[in-house]
Amino acid sequence: MVAPKKGKNASAQSKPGRSLALILIAIVALTAGMFASGHKTPRLGIDLAGGTSITLRAVPEAGQESAINKTNMDTAVEIMERRVNGLGVSEAEVQTQGDRNIIVNIPKGMNSKEARQQVGTTAKLYFRPVLATELSGADATGSPSPSASGGATDKATDKATDKATDGDKATGGDKATDGSTPSSGTPSDPASASATTQGRAASDALKADPSPTAKSSDGASPSPSASASGDDATAKLQQQYAALDCTDANARAGAGKGAKPADSTVACGQNAQGQWQKYILGPAAVDGTEVDKADAVYNTQTAAGWTVTMKFTDKGSKKFADITGQLAQKQSPQNQFAIVLDNEVVSDPYVSQELTGGNAEISGSFDQEEAQGLANMLSYGALPLTFKEDSVTTVTAALGGEQLHAGLIAGAIGLALVVLYLLFYYRGLSFIAVASLGVSAGLTYVIMSLLGPTIGFALNLPAVCGAIVAIGITADSFIVYFERVRDEIREGRTLRPAVERAWPRARRTILVSDFVSFLAAAVLFIVTVGKVQGFAFTLGLTTLLDVVVVFLFTKPLLTLMARRKFFASGHKWSGLDPKALGAKPPLRRTRRPSRPAAGPVDPKEA
Repeated sequence: MVAPKKGKNASAQSKPGRSLALILIAIVALTAGMFASGHKTPRLGIDLAGGTSITLRAVPEAGQESAINKTNMDTAVEIMERRVNGLGVSEAEVQTQGDRNIIVNIPKGMNSKEARQQVGTTAKLYFRPVLATELSGADATGSPSPSASGGATDKATDKATDKATDGDKATGGDKATDGSTPSSGTPSDPASASATTQGRAASDALKADPSPTAKSSDGASPSPSASASGDDATAKLQQQYAALDCTDANARAGAGKGAKPADSTVACGQNAQGQWQKYILGPAAVDGTEVDKADAVYNTQTAAGWTVTMKFTDKGSKKFADITGQLAQKQSPQNQFAIVLDNEVVSDPYVSQELTGGNAEISGSFDQEEAQGLANMLSYGALPLTFKEDSVTTVTAALGGEQLHAGLIAGAIGLALVVLYLLFYYRGLSFIAVASLGVSAGLTYVIMSLLGPTIGFALNLPAVCGAIVAIGITADSFIVYFERVRDEIREGRTLRPAVERAWPRARRTILVSDFVSFLAAAVLFIVTVGKVQGFAFTLGLTTLLDVVVVFLFTKPLLTLMARRKFFASGHKWSGLDPKALGAKPPLRRTRRPSRPAAGPVDPKEA
């Protein structure tokens, strides 16, 4: 007699230990990652841990008082909120106060210095050709450094890379393999360069290229009249360049102030060694608004490390291709373009060929924070207004701490009531439910601790409420499965077949229920802002974990318990007693009554 073949479902369920081992490995790995990261507790929001409150005041530019209006203020709030919140779960609060003030609340544990730079930076970005550059002020004294015309070894790692569709990457490489810098007639030792010499260098650069052929960011070429009357502007610019000391914060703040995109200007920037350099820059060739998207990417294919990739708009792509094509034909430093952010040069990559295709990559001595910060500001655009930091104060968490204490007490009471209900109604099955709740709670805690440093997630009071609500969602999944199993037992089946037959039906119900909860959390996260997003994020996270726990822990554990005598025999304290459940007797096949024997038919009966 041939034994029946086992189906795929039966074969899979005969080895529940694999699922339990898988979730155990996941828990151990996540816990190890939590301890390795040094963040053993979830990061708390400003209402629970306190933090820093920054007041920013909108400052109108000359003749533009009307620019401070509700539309521009709301736009500024939206941009600032995107900058500091990133994925929207770091719980930094941004809101208007009055007609021209914006309040930014940064939770404790978040990098307040970096956040202050993010929210206050107007992010007016331009790509300008470099006419001359050299070390400035105190940084120009001491040991010999690159020539006034170069800066090659200061930022030798900066380059622009064209990500062409054919896969070839056009990189400038090192500017000079022997460490030297091509000369353009300027002093080779800026340490000994006098103001007169510096002025001559600036003058020579401007005379050689008083108005670069690249069009300005508004698409207009420099006017002939500007060139004809440019002697005075050139003299003024060379005086500014000679007198500029970029090691002085006040001098840096005033460098290039008031310069229009179509004008040549001076600017300051730091090189890879942290030294200040000063620049003479030509008219803006590409506007920052023509950068469609920017991302911070770690380049694993080369030794470039963290890079910032940019994608230009169609209009910006053409302008970028034009300016890089022109710069590639020139000598250093005039084969460089400066990325000028709020009048400060953040990078001065050089090009060796025209970069087409609308994509570019900036690489240099970026660390992760610097690359992400630059990409963040480029992606989220410029603020419509200029803001001045009025005050910075420390926010305490006294009220939030009391509310957290009350919330934890409410959560503990709710959890205790759920456990008591499970013990009273399900008895032995409550062991499986409580163990599943413990696994779900442990995974939630570990993941929240890891999300703090990873995506800036901060646990606030609404997020705590979301975790409390999740207790009911998780318990509901267990109840659905347990009731399906008990229904099968009522039909007269033994425990092990009942566990397997109940699972497909319970699984569908659990997935539909969790999908609805997750969809509601996702919609709430998208359409809301601020603290409500913390509630939605936590609710969605715990809903996903509920599916993982039910599939990889609850079901396999119940399969194993069904093989134990205590449950399999239907002990009265197991919660699966057939008598207590009102089980029907097993269905038995009855024999049909025998047909009467054939014989003569009675005429009367006929």
